[in-house]
Amino acid sequence: KTHPAIRGTFEGGKRLSYGARAITEGGYQSVPKLSFPGGALIGCSAGLVNVPRIKGSHNAVLSGMLAAEKLAAAIAAGRSHDEVVEIETDWRKGDIGKDLKRVRNVKPLWSKFGTALGVALGGLDMWTNTLFGFSFFGTLKHGKTDAESLEPAAQHKPIAYPKPDGVLTFDRLSSVFLSNTNHEEDQPVHLQVKDMGLQKSSELGIYDGPSTRYCPAGGYEWVEKDGDKTVVINAQNCVHCKTCDIKDPNQNINWVPPQGGEGPVYPNM
Repeated sequence: KTHPAIRGTFEGGKRLSYGARAITEGGYQSVPKLSFPGGALIGCSAGLVNVPRIKGSHNAVLSGMLAAEKLAAAIAAGRSHDEVVEIETDWRKGDIGKDLKRVRNVKPLWSKFGTALGVALGGLDMWTNTLFGFSFFGTLKHGKTDAESLEPAAQHKPIAYPKPDGVLTFDRLSSVFLSNTNHEEDQPVHLQVKDMGLQKSSELGIYDGPSTRYCPAGGYEWVEKDGDKTVVINAQNCVHCKTCDIKDPNQNINWVPPQGGEGPVYPNM
């Protein structure tokens, strides 16, 4: 927002709302099994977003339609207490599968070859898939997880970010207020750190506490206490982006749903 080419767009504006969500962008080769006894994964929870086209609503709607059709057929056939496996077996054959298959290699190519070459190769791959129905690359795998992409702090120099100016950039806590998030402070903490010792020795000791920077809500703090650093978890600030669950280098943080369906409230959605 502070870039000269962008700054003028936001100057004079008013901050109205705030929120965050990690995008399940693995695509065609990362979609989990959709059907299970008693239910199905649909929409964004299934990872059906078309990343290069920045579109997901169409596939979310289509997945709901697919689930409804298969469930209606199962009920009409007198089935009950089983798994509607047709949701899983048929989605790749339909519009969702065709849409995601054409763009399946864009993110792996981008990650492997970098922005300039990777995006160019991804564009070429989309064109060959769209026009001719094939890819020179086949179906590429994603190289590594987001957690594995973190590198030890010793390999990098700290970045000195300027303090929020209250005009274009803002502090996280005042922004969290605008997300309308709410959690009762005496409820069980839904940001679960499995091993506090590992969190201190690795997340802090090796990686210099990235949770304090990647969390958009100030959910994690490393504070000095009796001459020693300890992690403080501000679960009531959580906006349910799930970045901590995805990005923690040891996969030592587990995000679970809070009690009562609490969390952020986005009035403009």
